Amino acid sequence: MLYYSIVFFVIAVIAGIFGFGGIAAGAAGIAKILFIIFVILFIASIILRERRF
Repeated sequence: MLYYSIVFFVIAVIAGIFGFGGIAAGAAGIAKILFIIFVILFIASIILRERRF
């Protein structure tokens, strides 16, 4: 999931450089959502792993 977040971020940067504001904003929004989901799942996996041991 972090991979897809980085891919959408790169797409947003490239679209921003070429002047496609709408596409850049959309890709940045998707990247932000995927990154937040990644962080939540990462923290949840750390907490659940610590509870097992």
